[in-house]
Amino acid sequence: MESDSAMLSALDRGWRAGRTLRKVTTEARDLFRRPLEPDEIAKYDAAVIDPPRAGAEAQIDALARSDIKSIAMVSCNPVTFARDAKVLVDAGFAMPWVQVVDQFRWSPHVEIVSPFTRK
Repeated sequence: MESDSAMLSALDRGWRAGRTLRKVTTEARDLFRRPLEPDEIAKYDAAVIDPPRAGAEAQIDALARSDIKSIAMVSCNPVTFARDAKVLVDAGFAMPWVQVVDQFRWSPHVEIVSPFTRK
């Protein structure tokens, strides 16, 4: 799921050009206004979420209400990461580690990565 159609087109071209990649399905969707709900999430084993600086409040709330067991979250904003991580932890997810990735040389911007799991 992604709101940017150009990104989805690039992903589609990429997996089709790969020889050993499995089929990838995509959907253009604004997850701020229309997050995946728990019944839609139920068919997945895990979620990877990489929200914009504003975070993913609506989608995180739906993930917290779902039965999903594993989430990987990448964030470019420590404040919204903390807000969204708290929702997941309060819903019973464990956050075993957090890694700061300084991938933008000569910039104060960082990425934060963490897994969330529950039994």
